Amino acid sequence: MTKTELINEIQKLKQEKDAVILAHYYLDDDVQALADYIGDSYYLSEVATTIPQKVIVFCGVSFMGESAKILNPEKTVLLPDPTSDCPMAHMASAENIQKVREEYDDVAVVCYINSTADIKQYADVCVTSANAMRIVRNLPQKNIYFIPDQNLGRFVAKQVPEKHFIFNDGYCPVHVQMTGELVAKAKAEHPGALVLAHPECTPDVLEQADYIGSTSGIIKYVTDSAENQFIIATELGVLYQIRQNCPDKQCFAVIPEQICPDMRKITLEKVASVLRNFDHTVEMDAELSQKAHAPLIKMLELARKE
Repeated sequence: MTKTELINEIQKLKQEKDAVILAHYYLDDDVQALADYIGDSYYLSEVATTIPQKVIVFCGVSFMGESAKILNPEKTVLLPDPTSDCPMAHMASAENIQKVREEYDDVAVVCYINSTADIKQYADVCVTSANAMRIVRNLPQKNIYFIPDQNLGRFVAKQVPEKHFIFNDGYCPVHVQMTGELVAKAKAEHPGALVLAHPECTPDVLEQADYIGSTSGIIKYVTDSAENQFIIATELGVLYQIRQNCPDKQCFAVIPEQICPDMRKITLEKVASVLRNFDHTVEMDAELSQKAHAPLIKMLELARKE
């Protein structure tokens, strides 16, 4: 089947099944081009609570599908590839959370949305890279246990010095491949290019960044900037939207390996297949879903506060 035939079939199936396609910025260009909504984790979390369709095809890793199901328990959530997972989402434990709660009586467990529902259920609030600083500032607790990503946690801690942070040892395997030394090399190869980095990068990378922000923040920065050359220190799927917004600007990778292998498992063929067969549905235990729902709702509430 040709790409055009696949796209036509997907569009037809969407109408028949009352489905909407959500896609993360880190996906393959073809899938982003097909999606009804493209965004980062926070935007897609919000969209999932407002769309009228009864079926959500979530083109992203499994924790994103879980979050969409938790926020929309009455809807059918489909994952084109259920093996598309996020290693960092598993890099926190209930045991460590309990230890921290026992050590600090005034502590908020702040859970990056890039985590499993099993971990979310033990958190006080979820955050994304786009809203973490705002939410942490709005919390009454002095002590913050930030899970699972230590790099985002350390970045937020620098912006909110009035809080005391306890860090977890989790990380994104894609972002930690980029080092300060490699960024310096990219800067030497592209003199004058601005460095734009995601806060999941390590501190030695962030120290060299001209801008640090979420995927949506990086895309907006390139789009709005008067500059024309940028070194992009995040997953290279963001380049699709950048090209749509400003095709004449030049973006360079730090290394060619800035690709999330799990995100790239999702293809047009798998989107069509999951709509045809209605397999790979996200099923959530009712008690787990209820417990994981509270920190997600609190995130949406606190993120809207000034």
